Amino acid sequence: MTAKKFKCAVIQLHPEPMQMEANFQRARAFIQQAATEGAELAVLPEYCLTSWVPLDPRFADAADDRTYLTKFCELAKKCNINIVPGTFVEKHVSPDEEGGKKMLYNVAYFISNTGEVLGSYTKKNLWHTERAHLEAAGHNPHSVIDTPLGKVGLLICWDLAFPEAFRALVTQGANIIIIPTFWTLEGLSEAALSFNPNSETIFLQSTVVSRAYENIAAIIFSSAGGREGSRFAGLSQITMPLMGPIAKAEGTHEQMVIGEIDLQILEDAEDSYKIRADLAQPDYHYAVRPKI
Repeated sequence: MTAKKFKCAVIQLHPEPMQMEANFQRARAFIQQAATEGAELAVLPEYCLTSWVPLDPRFADAADDRTYLTKFCELAKKCNINIVPGTFVEKHVSPDEEGGKKMLYNVAYFISNTGEVLGSYTKKNLWHTERAHLEAAGHNPHSVIDTPLGKVGLLICWDLAFPEAFRALVTQGANIIIIPTFWTLEGLSEAALSFNPNSETIFLQSTVVSRAYENIAAIIFSSAGGREGSRFAGLSQITMPLMGPIAKAEGTHEQMVIGEIDLQILEDAEDSYKIRADLAQPDYHYAVRPKI
């Protein structure tokens, strides 16, 4: 691993439902500001242009629109900044269905600072309320993307709960794992919330940090924002082993935080913990190795 430092901007955008152009314009303003402040990477949250409104007929219609992916590519080139523009719901035709059934998927992209799409990831682990509207990526393998900043893995929101997804990426050499998220406080049952109404906050605060340590990886977690007192969890952050959060959103409102990622920290953490070295051993003792 070549030690390198770079600034990353995590944008906790508040996606107004189906206000795609207005959401894009605010995202663009944040990205332009990030580039002015020297950031080499900007990350937006899941569903950043549409919000999660699957019952709105315009939501599925937007899945045919590739205009905004092109706009983000043009913006990346103009601002000389790498961008993960949240996620897009996309329609794909299933080759297994007679007549070509159209299916909706949730897809994240990595766009280079030259405006080129370097790779993508389709969400595998759907949250329960997504399953009536979206298809999961199933057994398609996780893959690492070679980028100007290093080897990057993409995950989306509820993937955070599955350590196997992270293992599948780090065993391929990913040093940076980026997670666009639309995390709300509404997912738990009343019975669960009766034990602790702050459970989701504890989940995020502990799990994001744990994933950084247990995988020796920089975790970039961009969550959707909202107005204070809204349903959004917030907690967008950049987290590193040895360090914990190096930049973190305060409150759930729309905002941007910038942190400097020093990949030397990963080398020093691995020298101490040797987690990746153990994973690479041919006689690694856990039988279930990631084949996702």
